[in-house]
Amino acid sequence: MPQAGEVLQPSGEDSFLDLLVETLEGLDEPLRGQFLRQFFRNVAQIDVSESQSTQYWSQILQRRRELAEAGKKISLKTAIVDVLSSSSFLRVPILVEYDEFKKLQVNAATDALTGLYNRRLFDEYFEKELNRAKRYGQQLAVVILDLHKLKEVNDRHGHLQGDHALQIAATTLRTTLRASDFAFRIGGDEFALLLPQADPEQAVTLCRRVRVQYESEISPLKLDVGVTLDFGVAVSPQDGDQKSELLSIADQRLYELKHSGRAGSRVIPMEAPKEAPKEATPEAKPSSVTPPTPIGSFTPEPKSEPKVERRKWERVSLAGTKAHAVFSDAAQKTSRVIDLSYGGVALLLDKADDLPEQFSAVLHVPILPPVRVVLKKVYVQRVDGDRVRIGCSFVS
Repeated sequence: MPQAGEVLQPSGEDSFLDLLVETLEGLDEPLRGQFLRQFFRNVAQIDVSESQSTQYWSQILQRRRELAEAGKKISLKTAIVDVLSSSSFLRVPILVEYDEFKKLQVNAATDALTGLYNRRLFDEYFEKELNRAKRYGQQLAVVILDLHKLKEVNDRHGHLQGDHALQIAATTLRTTLRASDFAFRIGGDEFALLLPQADPEQAVTLCRRVRVQYESEISPLKLDVGVTLDFGVAVSPQDGDQKSELLSIADQRLYELKHSGRAGSRVIPMEAPKEAPKEATPEAKPSSVTPPTPIGSFTPEPKSEPKVERRKWERVSLAGTKAHAVFSDAAQKTSRVIDLSYGGVALLLDKADDLPEQFSAVLHVPILPPVRVVLKKVYVQRVDGDRVRIGCSFVS
């Protein structure tokens, strides 16, 4: 692929095709149709009518203009392949080399700055994955992410730093997602994820993990702007089974998160527990039940005196999942993982004595790839008869 600053000299074939464009503009439409019909028959081995030939030619010129406006300078022959290959006529492209054709496919499907899939592919994959989820009765989570305060980064530090912040976000997504997940850049500061077979809790857990990882990756830039990734999550079929409906819900939850205030806030993955109605006072009517908090939104911490110290990391229950740990240096080979946080995990074992104070394990947790960690026992609590719950913190 050409490097930045590299000057590409047009080949003789490219120059010929450019001359052909100018020549055809001066021909009457009937004559142009006759020529183009023969042209497509000779170079692409397809036989279409004169009117179809003229229509294809117009689409080819339009496609080249669109790619040029997107900053992707391509030759006319590459635009010809792109248009004809999307039809039912051209099965094996013969106008360009295979490597050049593959470059075109990559350029047409990816965002130039981040290398992620673009909005065009997001729309295509969303429909495909949604249909697959409906067919097999599975869940599909869609996530809309927004790079918070990107404009301030551009204004204070310049667009090069803003571009760097976007590229770090793309790298974070690529290294955090499962192999079955998809990441897209769908706008200037917007990204989207498609997470097949992910429930609301798993999707929000992944988003939190992405955000923490991103903040860690961008900290070496030493920006004086609190740039981070906000997110909104919608899951089919709970939130709907239509693309437009799911996108609207995810956008709304993203909006609520961004405008709910961040000081003393925390992320709520599922619906908040309902409060009992409060006793009426002369100044106010009895309060209604607290409405559920949307997935992935922020809610202010309740003010109370004296202030109760909260957990540093919010715990995510993994009950009912197949989450487990495989030990590499202990007598017991596997254990259930019953909850997880950014600070550590809780394991369920038959005996606590089977594990040393510090040990290594490979965690297998839904939505995340298998990860090797070093754990340190923090507490032991007897549960379910003879079994014990062991709280462990991450050492590395």
